[in-house]
Amino acid sequence: MTVRKARKAWLVAGGAVGVCLSFVALLVVGTYSAAAGLLGGAGSGVNGTVALAKGAVPAAYQHLVQKWGNLCPAINPALLAAQLYQESGWNPKVVSPANAMGIAQFIPGTWAGHGIDGDGDGDRDVWDPNDAIPSAASYDCELAGYVKKVPGDPTDNMLAAYNAGAYRVIKSGGVPRISETQNYVRIIRSLEKSFARPVGRVEPSRQAAGAIYYAQQKLGTPYLWGGTGTAAQNGRFDCSGLTQAAYRSVGIELPRVANDQYNAGPHPARDELLPGDLVFFSDDLTNSRAIRHVGLYVGGGYMIDAPRTGAVIRFDKIDTPDYFGATRVTEDGAAALPTHLPPT
Repeated sequence: MTVRKARKAWLVAGGAVGVCLSFVALLVVGTYSAAAGLLGGAGSGVNGTVALAKGAVPAAYQHLVQKWGNLCPAINPALLAAQLYQESGWNPKVVSPANAMGIAQFIPGTWAGHGIDGDGDGDRDVWDPNDAIPSAASYDCELAGYVKKVPGDPTDNMLAAYNAGAYRVIKSGGVPRISETQNYVRIIRSLEKSFARPVGRVEPSRQAAGAIYYAQQKLGTPYLWGGTGTAAQNGRFDCSGLTQAAYRSVGIELPRVANDQYNAGPHPARDELLPGDLVFFSDDLTNSRAIRHVGLYVGGGYMIDAPRTGAVIRFDKIDTPDYFGATRVTEDGAAALPTHLPPT
């Protein structure tokens, strides 16, 4: 990519003439020198309770997750959200091949023994999130009680009991050396960070510069709906195809669609954005599952994105009424995402 081409693309997008120097300054100062002073951590709200990241939980379920996620010390709203997202992708009607049902994916035997009437309407309906979400929290807390004397992290032990059974956790003296169980614990704890509202600043991504460099090389490429940059597609992309390819170039595999990419890491506030963050747009600002567009932030209020049919990959402003939020991609966060979520 020549300076002239990059400058031309910036001008088309309405940017400044000195894009290359500005971009380099933003990238170096914004991404690297900031690293020394940034803090990470789980989000917290009033009285130390964990607060949910903006829009990460669909609005219809947010109050349930926030309320029941504080049922016992071993869980929190972000952890409960991570479990529900991993199990069903927020789909209250899904049935798995193992006959696990509903938003919390209870199998019939487990539901019979542990389902509760969460909304107090006189029945226990596995298909009703008002019962299923409270039941998931209640079951987690039951398991935490079974393994409370086991050494190690109580939440890790609870999750391990959810996957492998409390007896195996007790017998093993902690998370069993079962790859499926260890992966389950790792995945939920990683996703938990994505659903929690950060406290303080989020650590910068070490892969940001490489992802931006890749996207820069694609400036001027025509948009293709469904495009992932293959030779058969003449190297063309849609919005999430571009961001997926940019992070793949630095060894991070993102999901294919924009609303799944939102959960690939923690969520910095607008005034904490750094080059390399993914920025998202939606017509429903309460629900991350409704996200319809994503771009790669480069600093100064601009992103590189593949906007729509008839346009080319270019620089665009991010401060629009449909701006939803941002994600700072992490290796662990991306690796924890489900690869095949059911449709919502």
